[in-house]
Amino acid sequence: MTMHDELIVIDGLNVSKFDRKIFEEMRRGNVTAANCTCSVWENFRDTMENISIWKKHLALNDDILMEVRTSEDIIKAKRENKTGIILGFQNGAPFEDNPGFVELFRELGVGIAQLTYNTQNLIGTGCYEPDGGLSGFGKEIVSEMNRVGMVVDLSHVGPQTSIDTIEFSKKPVTYSHCLPSGLKKHPRNKSDEQLQFIAKNGGFIGITMFSPFLKKGLNATVHDYVVAIDYVTGLVGDDCVGIGTDFTQGHGADFFEWITHDKGKARKLVEFGEIVNPEGIRSIEEFPNITSAMLAADWEPSKIKKIVGENWLHFFSTGWKTE
Repeated sequence: MTMHDELIVIDGLNVSKFDRKIFEEMRRGNVTAANCTCSVWENFRDTMENISIWKKHLALNDDILMEVRTSEDIIKAKRENKTGIILGFQNGAPFEDNPGFVELFRELGVGIAQLTYNTQNLIGTGCYEPDGGLSGFGKEIVSEMNRVGMVVDLSHVGPQTSIDTIEFSKKPVTYSHCLPSGLKKHPRNKSDEQLQFIAKNGGFIGITMFSPFLKKGLNATVHDYVVAIDYVTGLVGDDCVGIGTDFTQGHGADFFEWITHDKGKARKLVEFGEIVNPEGIRSIEEFPNITSAMLAADWEPSKIKKIVGENWLHFFSTGWKTE
């Protein structure tokens, strides 16, 4: 048994084209739990349909999957050699104009939701346009998320809306999948100051391996990914950083066209070009290579244990508490 096999391994963001093949790869990669996207641009009704599909996934694959609603569920998933599924949103669009939908989705198992996805919505502003900050309605949504124990995610959110949310939220919030602009300038990457600010306020930082945001782009390897993680821990310490791969396994060009247009169908926001995951972590089953790369970089086992999963576990245990 390797060190990776013994660890609690948590992926802060996975938006793959989910099916049995993906779930089996999660098990081969010994992923204990993952935040799995079930809504990006979808409205309330379409998101409900996506959740109904997830309920079928969970029922048909209960030999290797289980739903996660609490931190104890993650521990149980590890014990039973299953992958725990945390349902998550990458946009506040499913809430539409009704704060009451927040509690409804939490009851259905949604444990984390990003406020905006790249552009403006009723809550605030995304990272690809001028940022007007967190709206009054947005404050209602954040308050409801705090109350029902749904974690606030700011990964694709604009800088001012992020600052407003970090200051307003009664609970710590997260960048579940981001990279530092100190290594590569990009609107989706976070400055040293942004990373330090969220950490100072008790927040959490998940590091993505999405190649367009990495310093070496398509030439990046799993070792470059570990360098990026190490850069962030050098800024904020080892206790509030984890993994948020942003795996998009199984998706084709049509998916990337959809996510890179405002609301999925309006103006083009960003051009990524070819997207290839870093060498050594091109598929979910290669997840153990992250731990191996950390060992190769002479990380202390205690640091690896925290970054690979224990930090997320602690953060979720706080964020999922109800008021």
